[in-house]
Amino acid sequence: MEKLFDTHAHYDDSKFLSMEISREEFLKTRFETDTALVLSAAVTLDSARENISLAEHFDGYYVAVGIHPCDLSKYKHDDPDRVVDELSRLLDHKKVVAIGEIGLDFYWEENEPADIQLMWLEKQLCLAEKKDYPVVIHSRDAMGATFDVISRHPNVRGVMHSFSGSVEMAREYIKRGFYISVSGVVTFKNAAKLPEVVRMLPEDRILLETDAPYLAPVPFRGKLNHSGLARYTAEKIAEIRNVSTDEIIALTRENGKRLFGIK
Repeated sequence: MEKLFDTHAHYDDSKFLSMEISREEFLKTRFETDTALVLSAAVTLDSARENISLAEHFDGYYVAVGIHPCDLSKYKHDDPDRVVDELSRLLDHKKVVAIGEIGLDFYWEENEPADIQLMWLEKQLCLAEKKDYPVVIHSRDAMGATFDVISRHPNVRGVMHSFSGSVEMAREYIKRGFYISVSGVVTFKNAAKLPEVVRMLPEDRILLETDAPYLAPVPFRGKLNHSGLARYTAEKIAEIRNVSTDEIIALTRENGKRLFGIK
């Protein structure tokens, strides 16, 4: 059985601390059984540091560091440039391979206003350009605004995390050198556009993810998600594309390694 690359998880999330076994034992089992590689995406500076600490214990564990749009209120009284400088220093760690999870989220009313979110996204995209790191992009109810910002940074490459846009938008991102990541959402009955997107994606631009502990695929929807369950997402992708599950797992693993520079 092919081992997979879960290109987007959050193993620093508190939900992984309420399991019957320790998070470290759980991750050890994942790497021994079904998972070759994990990219855990930070949402704050503290989250980044915790992920880096975990990465130092597991060969296959890698990290993206960034400030998530839903966590910007934590930095309301901080100098954004100081925070971005700290992110830049964290990039020097050998297990940090991307800047993320960053982006725009206009869904939650309690999030910072659009102009604040746009300012933070611009600063982190500029860091990605300066340091030549791929980005991991979150976009919720902000697809047009996200695309406009990314279009102003033609040298930035990366991945659209848990993509939910149209085929046309996916094609535009691919033209700009981006990858499209598919989560357990593709197994949901209400995932109307996503199967069409999955069907058209070039072989070298599709990634597999969980967004663990969230977005567990059917038949585990609503339960704690983890990297091992990404195989169910891979099965659905394989069904849509009329290939084998192991082929999708191998393909997405190699795509992820190429994007994030993992040998």
